[in-house]
Amino acid sequence: MTQSSRITDFDDFAKVHAILLAASGIPPALHRHLFHKLYSEIFDGGNFFTIEQCEGGLQRRLLLSAKFLPMESDLFLIDHAWTFRLSDAFKQLKELPGLAERMAALMCVDLDLEPDSVGVREVESGQSLENGIEKNVSEILEREMEKGSHSATWLELEELEINDDMLSSLDLPTRFPNLVALNLWGNRLQNADRVIQEITKCKNLRALWLNDNPVVENCFVANAIREGISSLEIYNSCFTNNSSEWSLGFCRGIIGVDNPVFNLETASALKASSSLDLSDRRINNLPKAFSPAVMPLLSHINLKGNFLDGVAPDDLLDLLRGFTCLQELEVDIPGPLGSSALRIIESLPGLSSLNDINASSILDSGKLVVDSALKPRLPDLTSAQTLVDRVISAMWLYLMTYRLANEEKIDETSVWYVMDELGSALRHSEMANFRVAPFLFMPDGKLESAISYSVLWPTRDVNYGDECTRDFLFGIGEEKQRSARLTAWFHTPDGYFIQEFKNYKQQLESKGHCPTNKEPPITKATDPKEADIIWASMQVDEDVRKALGLTDRQYINQFPFEACLVMKHHLAETIHEAHGSPKWLQPTYNLETQLSQLVGDYLMRKQAGHDNLWILKPWNMARTIDTTVTDDISAIIRLIETGPKICQKYIERPTLFKGRKFDLRYIVLVRSMKPIEIFLADVFWVRLANNQFTLEKSSLFDYETHFTVMNYIGRLNHMNTPEFVQEFEEEHQVKWLDIHESIRNMIRSVFDSAATVHPEMHSSFSRAMYGVDVMLDCGFMPKILEVTYCPDCSRACKYDTEAIVGQQRVMKGNDFFNIVFGCLFLDEMNHVTPL
Repeated sequence: MTQSSRITDFDDFAKVHAILLAASGIPPALHRHLFHKLYSEIFDGGNFFTIEQCEGGLQRRLLLSAKFLPMESDLFLIDHAWTFRLSDAFKQLKELPGLAERMAALMCVDLDLEPDSVGVREVESGQSLENGIEKNVSEILEREMEKGSHSATWLELEELEINDDMLSSLDLPTRFPNLVALNLWGNRLQNADRVIQEITKCKNLRALWLNDNPVVENCFVANAIREGISSLEIYNSCFTNNSSEWSLGFCRGIIGVDNPVFNLETASALKASSSLDLSDRRINNLPKAFSPAVMPLLSHINLKGNFLDGVAPDDLLDLLRGFTCLQELEVDIPGPLGSSALRIIESLPGLSSLNDINASSILDSGKLVVDSALKPRLPDLTSAQTLVDRVISAMWLYLMTYRLANEEKIDETSVWYVMDELGSALRHSEMANFRVAPFLFMPDGKLESAISYSVLWPTRDVNYGDECTRDFLFGIGEEKQRSARLTAWFHTPDGYFIQEFKNYKQQLESKGHCPTNKEPPITKATDPKEADIIWASMQVDEDVRKALGLTDRQYINQFPFEACLVMKHHLAETIHEAHGSPKWLQPTYNLETQLSQLVGDYLMRKQAGHDNLWILKPWNMARTIDTTVTDDISAIIRLIETGPKICQKYIERPTLFKGRKFDLRYIVLVRSMKPIEIFLADVFWVRLANNQFTLEKSSLFDYETHFTVMNYIGRLNHMNTPEFVQEFEEEHQVKWLDIHESIRNMIRSVFDSAATVHPEMHSSFSRAMYGVDVMLDCGFMPKILEVTYCPDCSRACKYDTEAIVGQQRVMKGNDFFNIVFGCLFLDEMNHVTPL
């Protein structure tokens, strides 16, 4: 680019970048300042800001080092440290020198992890180590017994390497018959039967901690201990249904090692308490003692991290209203009081703050969800991970995105980027004091020369030492699922989302089964020879009809409201409405409306240790454009930013063909939706992935491993259907005709769903051809992938194919559309079979 072609005048800059300036939200008063910094390439953020580590070195934050920065007084250029298309991410990190190292440092995942202390401590003889442990435990027990064996006892036996044999030998129930609290946190207990047997002998036990013992991984231990000790109020830090004033006293700090008994003195102290922290106790039903009568002076209550699903939101609000001194409340939002901070403030007018946010500011802003103390979602690192794996895992906490466009079209795939070290140190806040926007600078006025930056400017007055923050979801309110989307960066309330999923699942299970409408075909009175046929490769709406002068008496190759089939989110909605959750449809969520339910499903699968791999598909894009496979909840949520999508449970165990993934393309011809009159072409086509199937994380970015459409990307390996079927039957020892019958039934059910849920699809002058894509799971169960309007039939026209079902004749490629038109408009039955 020559100097003479470069924009040097502000007016020219403003004219060329007018749309970009308006879209960015940069205050007009700073536009000239922006031009100056872009033109002169001024990166002066280092003079105003400093970066420091936080969260134990797993995050960084940005602080103002200048004395004062007034609102909208200046702006700063932020470079983009890494810009890429998602499919190229893994490859670039592996191949570009220094990129993985820089990203790892920027994302705080370059830490050297200390190996697990177990197995690397200095080797001692087993006998001497055991003797030392017993000596330590004995000293603790002797000190407690000096207080009197029949007095209430609180034993702290934390991290003493106690194993199952030693626990039995201690004979705690006999030595301490009034044992009320036992802390065995971080020991080596692992035999469930022996631990249950010993612990349940302690009949007066009120609190027990077995956290970080191998035995707690056994799901039966908790229930057995709770059932065996009727007095138990706290188990592994969580409240049981027996919780009383004693538990509340423990949380208040009144009950403890030095004062294990609840008496008149502790009751009086509890009554005088002004604050109570019940956070993360996994409470379902609040203790009866949690009442204004027992604690009338409470002004601060923390209920975060509790399901409270045994209390209706309105009942909980009524209970809280009884605490007349209550001024400060902390609670999950969404959560047990609903999903609206605004409603909570209005229902509890005495509150001065909610989740550390001033009540008046919530009322003024109208925000539904507020929380100044959500725990950040930090990278989960292991010493076994490579640097590239760590970056891939952490990058969704830092990525931002944009999509390029010109006067003619918008780019089909989004661009992702990571801001430089300064920009990436900006953390989230509901009360952000800065704003960031991407900006595409075209030095010579042409898109080809564009350079991408981010622009940072203060939206409030900022003082020296203040943390500089931005709103990660600027402009996104609860109507766009703000609460659920914050899960990409924070640990939001599990209980709320799990309940949302359970409600959704129950709703699906209550759906009736769609009837199968197999009426006999009806001969049409219309003579096709006297009618015009409109065969379009695009959707023909009313505007197109008017522009082309089309009439309602002309045949057209589409049905009204066929979006219920050909748009992926509507297809799932249609099937759900008709059938609930049939086995042939993978769990599917519309990310624009069902993110909370998806998060709940994800969390439940994670808790159960189940596979959590999902595939994200745009509503209405073909050829797997902008389609992603991931098990990262942050990635799932962030990908909403590139356009409307469904999120569908990935078929992690598909039937393979010689180790490769495949799907099947069927052609369905529809003459009528009322009555249903549909036909299946006798020929179908197999589409094969090019690479061997694997679920290795590094492979999830590999198109030729996880996707099968190779017409546009990768190497297309055509395989004749008869050859595929023969080799498939030999490999899996199955009969293809059995599988084919299951597929036929599934396809019929799909179109039955549409006819039942959307009777408005019926049109006497509509005929259509659809492509139906099917995959088989490891049990040969067919799964519907999608239905395509006017599918690409180039392979059908190119190859002569022998049918292995139906009439079992050779379908000539050059006759394909004659067969389609003959079936749809002439009632012919060549190479097709009624469904």
